[in-house]
Amino acid sequence: MLDRHYLYWFTDYNYLSRFHPENPVKSLTTPSLDILLESLGTAGRRKSSPNYAVPNLWRSEKTGISTVDPARYYSDIVTEILASPREDKHRIRRSASEWSGDATVYNLFVRFANAFDHDRDGKIGLEPLPCGFRETGTLLKAIAMLPYIRRLGANTVYLLPLTSIGMVNRKGALGSPYAIKNPYILDPVLGEPALDLPTETQLKAFVEAAHLMGMRVVFEYVFRTASIDSDWVPDHPDWFYWIRRNNGDMPYGAPGFNHDTLAEIYEKVDKHDLRALPEPDETYRKQFVSPPGRVSLRDGAYEGQDKDGSPCVVASAFSDWPPDDRQPPWTDVAYLKMHDDPRFNYISYNTIRMYDESLDRPESKNEALWEEISGIIPWYREQYGIDGAMIDMGHALPPALKAAIVSKARIGQPDFAFWDENFDPSPQLKEEGFNAVFGSLPFVIHDVQYIKGLLNFLNRNGVAIPFFATGENHNTPRVCHNLAGQEAGRRRSLFLFTLGAILPAMPFIHSGMEICEWHPVNLGLNFTDEDRLRFPSESLPLFSAGACDWENANGLEPLCADIRKILDIRNRYIELIRCGDQGSIIQPYISDPALLTVMRKSGGKTIIFAGNSNMNDRISGTMEFDQPEMVLQELISGGSLPVVDHKTILDFAPGQCFLFELPEAPEVSQANS
Repeated sequence: MLDRHYLYWFTDYNYLSRFHPENPVKSLTTPSLDILLESLGTAGRRKSSPNYAVPNLWRSEKTGISTVDPARYYSDIVTEILASPREDKHRIRRSASEWSGDATVYNLFVRFANAFDHDRDGKIGLEPLPCGFRETGTLLKAIAMLPYIRRLGANTVYLLPLTSIGMVNRKGALGSPYAIKNPYILDPVLGEPALDLPTETQLKAFVEAAHLMGMRVVFEYVFRTASIDSDWVPDHPDWFYWIRRNNGDMPYGAPGFNHDTLAEIYEKVDKHDLRALPEPDETYRKQFVSPPGRVSLRDGAYEGQDKDGSPCVVASAFSDWPPDDRQPPWTDVAYLKMHDDPRFNYISYNTIRMYDESLDRPESKNEALWEEISGIIPWYREQYGIDGAMIDMGHALPPALKAAIVSKARIGQPDFAFWDENFDPSPQLKEEGFNAVFGSLPFVIHDVQYIKGLLNFLNRNGVAIPFFATGENHNTPRVCHNLAGQEAGRRRSLFLFTLGAILPAMPFIHSGMEICEWHPVNLGLNFTDEDRLRFPSESLPLFSAGACDWENANGLEPLCADIRKILDIRNRYIELIRCGDQGSIIQPYISDPALLTVMRKSGGKTIIFAGNSNMNDRISGTMEFDQPEMVLQELISGGSLPVVDHKTILDFAPGQCFLFELPEAPEVSQANS
């Protein structure tokens, strides 16, 4: 029996030929997208809703909103995507390292990135509107944003976790996407009820639409944690850490270490000496019990019994590094137990990240769990046709498990890319099969001297694989954080994006950066106690409903046109920029320490970045050249910079950047301060 999709195609040739009158069968290369378009037509016939507000920026260069009928609005965009020139990503096979090196990434947390107050009642509703469309972000709205993302200049979309979320002890109203209940089931909140389609079909349609537009799709995977009510708990209690349910007066949280022990931990870890790592004290360790043999549901949560008959529950997680991090526990998240060794039956830095040498042995590995984990990406690759994977907390996975994950996912598809949440783009990670890393740029952006130090490090050591060229992601402060509504925040965003675009890195747009969004998504790294008071879980989009200011771009001019211009320049010099050899990221001398210069040389070409790291004051500086006189062409403005008597004086507005190409002959003074 024909399913309803193919029956539809065979019985409605006129519908089919609307999009491809010359060769309508081409539509069959996008079956899920075609089903989605059909469902939008059905939704539109069922109920018209002309007062659904959408941001103009998704379709034009203007801020503000328009009111539309949602079914027609999304139908028009999907129709345009289907009618766009076919850009077959498989036409020219490229290695994972090649296409990762050329990637410009747009990072989407779907539930948040395209959320919008469609009914204009002043809040993002958790339930669907009467028309059946959601205000929280959905995969349909992510499809609708693809033309916008492509216009920005991105060619790769990186999606944060999409999987089902645990219900017990949820953080915020919607729960953490890292509290994964089942890695094979999608979060139903990402689907549009009006479509009456499985969420899986809507995700397949998203990947098809992205591929149709010549864009690659990378999913983020979480293999280190699950939810405390994970579907794995009843059948595999040995995959989790357990604590006594009645723990007396002792509060549960990260173990404490005294000053001398902390110093010893840091010294041993810095030296990569993982023998006999200091353990938490006995009182802490005794909170934990062996995995129970049998598990039952009690008030919606899983409970077991330890060997003496006392009730026990899955232990929630907490920040394990640094070992004195005092963040409160992550109430809805559980660490997966990668090793099975009674001596290390507790959660601490030495059991879940810097594995003690006595623990990290082949005979101790939790083999069934490793086998399950290493099969997840191949399943998604087969089901959805994705192009790559970002491994969350990759630095906390046993190396042998990481190797198995990479090798299994690449069977039959060697161009499948792997990115790692690691901070050093080292040759070792390249040898492990990774094609890009998160990198360290977000941790140094607030002080130009730290930026210079990072660039010196990269110049000395080389860049074996690209890192994310960004000042922010969903775990860090926004670049505009604490600069809400100020032009300085916009300047800093453009300064960092321009700098990153000329490094051997992947330009990375964390959704909302281009409209100067300042509200953090999560309080992960580099936040203060004041921030934690200012932004409770209920206000953070990682856990609760929220939206970027798509309507007004936070009162500033969007950066979209600037981003396109910088990316156009990058693409003209891509071979030079991709070079990560030692000595390829030089910092020429410039007279003021607030000014930053970077020279990239390769293949007989040289380009120079020069920028003012002061976002409030105008600064001038002098650069010196071997050649006495010449004219430099400034690539951003199209103007010229004269060199007279071996010098050029650069006059920078606050946060302003210059990019210029050097003629082949001249050299620049490289004695940077």
